[in-house]
Amino acid sequence: MAIKKQYGDAATYEKKLEKVMERLGIKEFNFNWDRHGCWIEFRYKGELYRFEHSVEKAKSRGIELRYGSDVFAQVVLALEDLARMVERGIYDLSTWVAGMKFLPPAIEVPSFLRFLGFDRIPDSVEEVRDRFRTLAKQLHPDAGGNVEDFQKLKDASEQAIKFMTDQK
Repeated sequence: MAIKKQYGDAATYEKKLEKVMERLGIKEFNFNWDRHGCWIEFRYKGELYRFEHSVEKAKSRGIELRYGSDVFAQVVLALEDLARMVERGIYDLSTWVAGMKFLPPAIEVPSFLRFLGFDRIPDSVEEVRDRFRTLAKQLHPDAGGNVEDFQKLKDASEQAIKFMTDQK
């Protein structure tokens, strides 16, 4: 028995999101959805806010959803409801977001840390060294890697260690 989606295709809700954000006067926003959930971030009066929803979160509230695209549709529809309240003068967007926790500014992860496979700033120099040792086993010329990639790894590791020690 095939499982039927509860909502239409995600492209419809992506277009709807653009219109809703325009109605709310939000010019900067980003979103993503995948098989299990979604998020929508937007900047309002200089602060960054984020909605996150997931199949698991819906299930914990007794709502049976199976697709991340359906979760995305729910969030877009909720924002559309909010836009209606704002347009009717029932609720002001400033009041609404005042109750939301805004996100801290994103921390830019330097390219040399990303080369080492980090998506965040490591907690310690030792974490950088551990990562180097793991990658060196794969990229060293004696292990089937090549000299150029191994040199890039060494350079990235040295930059990362210097960065970490300068941070202290």
